[in-house]
Amino acid sequence: MEKLKDLFMKDDQGQVGIGTLIIFIAMVLVAAVAAAVLIQTSGNLQQRAQSTGQEATAEVSSNLDIKTIEGIRADSGDNNLTPYIDYLKIRTGISAGAQAMDLSQLVITISDSNERNVLKYYGNDTYEPDGYDIINNNNSTEQYSMSATRDEDGSFSKSNPVMNRGDLVEINVSTITSDSLDYNNIDDIDISTVNSSNTTESGLELDTRTTVSISMTPEAGTTKQLDFMTPPSYGVDKRIQLYP
Repeated sequence: MEKLKDLFMKDDQGQVGIGTLIIFIAMVLVAAVAAAVLIQTSGNLQQRAQSTGQEATAEVSSNLDIKTIEGIRADSGDNNLTPYIDYLKIRTGISAGAQAMDLSQLVITISDSNERNVLKYYGNDTYEPDGYDIINNNNSTEQYSMSATRDEDGSFSKSNPVMNRGDLVEINVSTITSDSLDYNNIDDIDISTVNSSNTTESGLELDTRTTVSISMTPEAGTTKQLDFMTPPSYGVDKRIQLYP
């Protein structure tokens, strides 16, 4: 009788073992998928963090350092000077610890109380002197030029104006008026040879007691903003220190 009872007894231990194994395998697969997702997500976050860090570093460390701004008046050749500042020489470097800066992408905005010009770089190795181009061919309202004052590593050229630490670059901005086109020269630029039909004045009038705003926006880094007022009198000075 006992043998017959044992014969018909239900034994499900094997099935329970297989079910546990299936559940275990499923848990392993879920854990593997979750781990893969976490690894991919962490990799993306790391790349974004590195990119953000690099951008933040560039923003902080790529700052222009404006040394001086000098204004120059047009001269008729007999010490007869215009009542305006017709030309700006902006001497600039980069801040301590800053990265190299490509000045070809620098945008300069200059305004007086009535007019505003947005200027881009006029890059060309073939014209001399440097400033002639920005008062000829209708460039006074649209472009500026540059030249290196100090460039020990030879990194700067007009076609590739890269400024490194220790470099000193002079940025030339035309503020010429229509009246000044009748004069002979501005600094070393002989404007008597400029064809007036190809020339437009800047639209700016940097008379005495004029508020001038200049903003310089590099490709990477913070915008440099300068606001100053021209002196109450220019006297007999051909060159006027405007900043600092």
